[in-house]
Amino acid sequence: MSVDVASEINLQDELIVDSEAAAALFLEARTANSWAEGEIPEETLEAVYALTRMAPTAMNIQPLRITWVRSPEARERLVAHMADGNKAKTLTAPMVAVLSYDTDWHELMPTTAPHAAGMVPTFAANDALRQGMGANNAHIQAGFFIMAARAAGLAAGPMGGFDAAGIDAEFNEGTQRKAFLVVNLGRPDGIVDRERLHRLDFDAATATV
Repeated sequence: MSVDVASEINLQDELIVDSEAAAALFLEARTANSWAEGEIPEETLEAVYALTRMAPTAMNIQPLRITWVRSPEARERLVAHMADGNKAKTLTAPMVAVLSYDTDWHELMPTTAPHAAGMVPTFAANDALRQGMGANNAHIQAGFFIMAARAAGLAAGPMGGFDAAGIDAEFNEGTQRKAFLVVNLGRPDGIVDRERLHRLDFDAATATV
């Protein structure tokens, strides 16, 4: 276990997963900028989503929407809207996922939250509330998405450096979806750009009241 917290406490005594799983999901996992050869099969993407959808969201609203960018033509369209520092790695990643949140998530509440379906008109009348809930809960799902990718043996490279309006025009036109994160995915190639940067320790990042 390479992260400093693992040496400060007997971490494994506090976990219900084994050390191999903890390493793969947290302690040894790294953001990836380069990739091993090979495509990611559809079955792997389906497995990633099967775990992602189990994230907790308010009233089970599940606002996250994923666009898998696989074809060379679609990849070129996406890369045109990425920040310069993100273009090359996005072009070469075996798979790229555009994560968006759907501001019309309330329309699916009779399916996702039948116990709260009576609130559909309330949400329909309040754009600001829907957008805020959509964004907040989709970000929770995005965290699960990254961990699900790691559980499937993939490295993830989440990025916020892009023209969101441009990506929405390319991939979300005609919908109420708003892109908020682009994630490169692939098998790790073992190349590490730099040593892992410091993580804040317990006392610096938490308080007990």
